[in-house]
Amino acid sequence: MTDTQESKVIPEEPELRRTSRKSASGKRRRRLLNAGILLAALLVIAGVGVLWLSAKASTIKTELEASTQLVPKLKESILQNRPADAVAIVEELRRHTASARDAASDPLWSLASATPWLGANFSAAAEIARSADDVATLGVAPLVKVYDSLNWDKLMPSSGGTDLEPVRNAAPAVASAAHAVRVSAERLNGIDPSGLFPQIAGPLAQARQQLGSVVGELDTASDAAGLAPAMLGSDKPRHYLLLVQNNAEARASGGIPGALAVVTADKGKVSLSSQISAHDLGEFSPPVSVDAEQERIYSTRLGTFMQDVNFTPDFPTAATTALKMWEQRKGERLDGAISIDPVALSYILNATGPVSLQDQQVLALAAGNLPSELSGSNVVKTLLSDVYAQFNNPKLQDVYFAAVAKEIFGALSSGKGTAKSLLAGVGKGVDEHRVLLWSADTSEQSVLNKYPLSGSISGPSVPAAQFGAYFNDGTGAKMDYYVKRTVQLVTQCPVDGYRTVKLRITSINTAPTDAATSLPAYVTGGGGYGVPPGTAQSNVIAYGPAQSRVETAAQDGKGVPFGAQQHDNRPVGTLTVRLAPGQSSTVEFTFGKIVQHSQPEVVVTPTIQSVDKVVLPTESENCVAAG
Repeated sequence: MTDTQESKVIPEEPELRRTSRKSASGKRRRRLLNAGILLAALLVIAGVGVLWLSAKASTIKTELEASTQLVPKLKESILQNRPADAVAIVEELRRHTASARDAASDPLWSLASATPWLGANFSAAAEIARSADDVATLGVAPLVKVYDSLNWDKLMPSSGGTDLEPVRNAAPAVASAAHAVRVSAERLNGIDPSGLFPQIAGPLAQARQQLGSVVGELDTASDAAGLAPAMLGSDKPRHYLLLVQNNAEARASGGIPGALAVVTADKGKVSLSSQISAHDLGEFSPPVSVDAEQERIYSTRLGTFMQDVNFTPDFPTAATTALKMWEQRKGERLDGAISIDPVALSYILNATGPVSLQDQQVLALAAGNLPSELSGSNVVKTLLSDVYAQFNNPKLQDVYFAAVAKEIFGALSSGKGTAKSLLAGVGKGVDEHRVLLWSADTSEQSVLNKYPLSGSISGPSVPAAQFGAYFNDGTGAKMDYYVKRTVQLVTQCPVDGYRTVKLRITSINTAPTDAATSLPAYVTGGGGYGVPPGTAQSNVIAYGPAQSRVETAAQDGKGVPFGAQQHDNRPVGTLTVRLAPGQSSTVEFTFGKIVQHSQPEVVVTPTIQSVDKVVLPTESENCVAAG
């Protein structure tokens, strides 16, 4: 070994390890310190973020609640015809919804929407806020602007006609508003509520329900604004066959269309002409062509007599058949058909006020035994009962009936009554299926088919789980004035996985016990058609939902034979009920193999009774699971 090598000092091994440990320890402390600082910073940021998000959530909640509270005030302003107040309320409504939307559009809120689990709640809240603002800005505001620009009373029929251009001009805005609300509703319906907190799921369900009801109303308003000008004769006069259905002699859609007239609409002016009795058209031989399916159910009389075109509850079929008959006999091709009954006329009279008969010949015929002034309170009894006691001659009955109809339509066309009351009266008639409309224009009819106003038994206006209880007179007279009915659905326990529903129909003949002698022969039928005087005979027709089956029928608890047919993929059961004065009977049709899961509902033939007295609440059987 050299001297140089001997002079080097080599540290001992333990000292090297101590130095290395000190260095590593220092690094760890620095890392921990940095991590602590970062964690503290994150906690501060998170705390600030939570506070920020809480503040935004509070803003969204407060603003949406404030906007909700304005809705009743807006409705009241519109109903009370205060357009200026409505405009001011809408501006306030928009401020609230815009503020809620701004809060939900905050970058931190958007970031929170992307986080797992909790993000769905932030996203749903943001969608509710956006939808509320879209509805206020794109839906409500344009509609109120349109409402403010229209003078509704001037839009009603008048002797000088009606300026329909404002309605035509408003149609695009109404259609745009309907589209905006529909899109918002679809966005909310696309949210999965299963993982949401109750604080979010509750408002979401409420918003869905509210928008769902508004969508239907706006679609209706949009369609009405699009159809009304042309159908009221804005471009050219329109001519419609008016069928006045007499509920005293039941037909499936209401009553025998004994009185006919032509309604002309010309630039909003409505007039009545060519008033005749259906009997005057006589028998059609060969019968007018009707589809074979309905002919099997209702016989060839459907196309043989005008009085029987509405044996079927399908008004488009009745209307097209009636128009063919009119064209054959009168050589006049009409643009559509309107059906109305005396109960609906009473609703119109409640709006227009009483009308007085002006025809001196009719007044002389009435001889003080029938009213010269008709009102909402006496027109039904007068037309469906008293007129038969006064006139034994059917032609005189028709003359009086025509005179009353002329005066009522005269009051309607002259602009009597307010827009609000008149629309309410006609709307009630539509809701109860007492007012029906069919257009020969296929594009117009395709829109009408979306609504109960069309009187269709199939298509977009018919709910999936709809049942029908319809009645056709079998007495050949006017005894249905005395027949009172109730109709009820009874949901039964499933069979082989399919729903089963019983349609229960109870009828009672309220005619006096001496009806055979105390009532006119024209009312009792006088024993014609093999039915004893005073007895009421009805053909009961029950419809089930599409694809289901009518399985059994019972009368007063005992199984009975019945007719089973199909109409447009819907099962149809029929049987005949005969009731002596004071007698009642309950018929039950059982429908099985029902695939629809929606709530069942029932449509009935409109009678002189209020529909809400006829249709009883649905009952449900108690089903106990096996085992």
